[in-house]
Amino acid sequence: MALHIKWSRHALSEFATLINHIENDSPANAAKVSRGLLEKIDSLLTHPEQCAPDKYKLNNDGSFRAFELHRLRVSYRYAGREIRIVRVRHTRMNPKTY
Repeated sequence: MALHIKWSRHALSEFATLINHIENDSPANAAKVSRGLLEKIDSLLTHPEQCAPDKYKLNNDGSFRAFELHRLRVSYRYAGREIRIVRVRHTRMNPKTY
């Protein structure tokens, strides 16, 4: 059975908001950032543990991981056959533990 990616509603909303904000300044940059993040997320299907454990996740059992790209931080959980995108934020935002 293959891995699959699911987005939380919150993460999807955060992603759309951030891309729309970038698009206001530069549609080309927004497309570049969006494409880069989606490609990185797709690469998780073949190497789900390639990213470091999420240091902002309290009591992380190692299943919560994160990466930064284009000043955006994507947090995800890899468990079983699912990769769930749980948060997307700009790296200048204050990190919140969860």
